[in-house]
Amino acid sequence: MRKQKYFLAGEWRSDGDNFEICSPFDGTIVTEVSRGGPEALESAAAAADRASRRMARLSPADRGAILGRAAELIAEQKDQLAAVISEEAGKPISLARAETERSIDTFTEAASVACHPEVTAQDLGGYHSATDRLALVRRFPIGPVLAITPFNFPLNLVAHKLAPAVAAGCPVVLKPASQTPGPALLLADILHRAGLPPGGLSVIPSRGSDAQVLADDERFGLLTFTGSMDVGWKLKRLASRRRVALELGGNAAVVVDHDTPNLEKVAARIAGAAFGFAGQSCISVQRIIIHEAIYLQFRRFLKQAAEDLHTGDPANESTVCGPLIDQANADRVEDWINGATEAGGRIVCGALRSGSVISPTLLEEVPHDQPVVSDEVFGPGAVLGAFEDFSQALNMVNDSRYGLQAGIFTSDITKIQMAWETIEAGGIIQGDVPTWRSDPMPYGGIKDSGTGREGPLHTYRTMTEERLLVIKR
Repeated sequence: MRKQKYFLAGEWRSDGDNFEICSPFDGTIVTEVSRGGPEALESAAAAADRASRRMARLSPADRGAILGRAAELIAEQKDQLAAVISEEAGKPISLARAETERSIDTFTEAASVACHPEVTAQDLGGYHSATDRLALVRRFPIGPVLAITPFNFPLNLVAHKLAPAVAAGCPVVLKPASQTPGPALLLADILHRAGLPPGGLSVIPSRGSDAQVLADDERFGLLTFTGSMDVGWKLKRLASRRRVALELGGNAAVVVDHDTPNLEKVAARIAGAAFGFAGQSCISVQRIIIHEAIYLQFRRFLKQAAEDLHTGDPANESTVCGPLIDQANADRVEDWINGATEAGGRIVCGALRSGSVISPTLLEEVPHDQPVVSDEVFGPGAVLGAFEDFSQALNMVNDSRYGLQAGIFTSDITKIQMAWETIEAGGIIQGDVPTWRSDPMPYGGIKDSGTGREGPLHTYRTMTEERLLVIKR
C-alpha cells in the first residue's frame, strides 16, 4: 500500500488526517493519503497569493521550459502514472496508458502556448479621435486559480487545469477528487522538479465542503471546476464575483444515418465509446439515434460489439469495461436500468452485475422521462432510438438539457452542415463518436453542460485578461 502526503507550496506535508483509498474493483486498500483541512487550504491560498507576482514575472521562455520539462518527466514516469490511475479509478490499464499519453500532448501544447503569447496591434490613425496613436493589447495573468477536478480522468483533466495556468503565469490551488488524488500529487512532484516556483502550485486532497469555502475568496481570479452539474452550478453561485469555468457533463448522442458505410465497424466504435471505462466519461455515448432503414441491422451489429467487449479486472490488458467507481454508483446505474425496463423499455443486451461491474447494457423503447435517457448515466448503459427524417434526428439530439458534444455518421455534407447549424452542443464530431477529443481543441458545452472552453490555448485565455497600451507616435 502506498502512503502519500499532500503538496503545499513546494513542501510535502502529512499534518492532516489520513484516509484510505480502496480499489473500485475488489475493495483492497491501494493508498493512504494525508488530507488537508481548512488550515492547509488557507495556507495554500495565502501561498498562491504571495506567489502571484513571481509567477507573473516568469518570461514566456521560462514558462515554456517548465512545461516542456514536465512533459518529458511525464513520459519518463508514464508507466507509474498509468498504474496509479488504474488502481485508484478502476480504469482499464490500456485506457490509463492512453490518458497518460494524452497528458503529454496537453503539456506539450501548453508549452507552445506559453512560448507564443498573444499580442495584437491596431493602428488608430484612421480615426480623427486617435490621430497618430497605436493600440497594443497583451494578455496578463488573472491571478491565483482555484481548481477542482473529478475522478474519471485524474491525470489529464488535472493537466488541463495546471498546464495552461503555468503558461499564463497563474498560481494554482488544486483539490483533486478524493478517490483519485494520486495522479495529481505525482504531477505536483513533476512540476516541482521541472522548476515551478514554490507557491506556484498546491495540491490538497480535502473534503469538498472545506474547499468550497474558497469559491468566493477574493484572492482567486478564477474558479475552474469539472464535475457534477449540481455541484458546479452551486459553486458558480458561491463564486458570483469570480470568473468561473465549468465542465459539467452530458448525455451525449450519436446519429447513424442510412448512408453510413461500414456499419459493423461503426457499431464497434460506438460500443467502445459507450462502455469503455464503464461509461464514466462526460462524453460517453449514451443515446444512439439510428435511421429506421438500418435500425435492425445496426442493432444486431451493436449488440454483438457490446457483448464482445471484455469486462472485469482493470489490470487485465484486454479489459475495456471495468468497475464503476464505487458500489453506490453501481447501485444507482442498476436501479436506473431496472426502472427503464419497468417503465416499458427492453434490454437488448447486458444488465448483468458482479460487484461493482455491470456488463455493457443496451436498451430500446425506453420512455424519455427515464433517467437513462434524460439524465447522465455515467455508467455502462446506452439507449437506442430510431428516426425517419434527418431533421427529426437533430431534434432528438437537442431534446436534452445537456449540450456537450454529439457525433454524426453520414456521407452527406449538406446534412453535416445542417447538424453544425442545428445541434445545441459545444462540439459536433463528424464521422466519429462524441467521445472523441483532441486535447488542443476548444472543448466545452452549453446548457447544463457548463460554460467556458478547455484546451491549453482556450484555457490560457480564460486565465488571462487583456490590457491595453495606447502609444502616441
